[in-house]
Amino acid sequence: MDPLIALLRQNARTSTADLARELNLSESEVLDRLAKLESDGVILGYQAVVDSQKVSGSIVTAVVEVKITPERGGGFDRLAERIAKFSEVQSCYLMSGGYDLLVILEGANLQEIATFIAEKLSTIKGVISTATRFRLKTYKENGVSLTREIKAERLAVTP
Repeated sequence: MDPLIALLRQNARTSTADLARELNLSESEVLDRLAKLESDGVILGYQAVVDSQKVSGSIVTAVVEVKITPERGGGFDRLAERIAKFSEVQSCYLMSGGYDLLVILEGANLQEIATFIAEKLSTIKGVISTATRFRLKTYKENGVSLTREIKAERLAVTP
């Protein structure tokens, strides 16, 4: 992986000066490389990793396994792109195995997710079935651990 991309994946807020120092480049070289990566569509955006349990009005996240019928001439792509356009859909992946798409949804509550699946997702022509699982707790997201390590303090051994 490109070392610049690796550094940005660890912390997208790293200053260009720090990136330049880490990569042994000038700041202008880093800025040029960033501009090229963005214009080429390699870097599509920058996001914060947020602990949703600490945000007021936290959201409900569901993982939905979707089986679909591939379209003639379009395969899975057209249907997957159609599903991905819904605002409730945070991520959509083509998968191998027992189902075709893995869709990650977010909503204000369980009912909102259920309504989306029943009224929008499952009614799309070509969707055969769905299986939904709800996120209960997040331990790690996008490579960032959300749990605080508790250091076990050892008691002194005395005779």
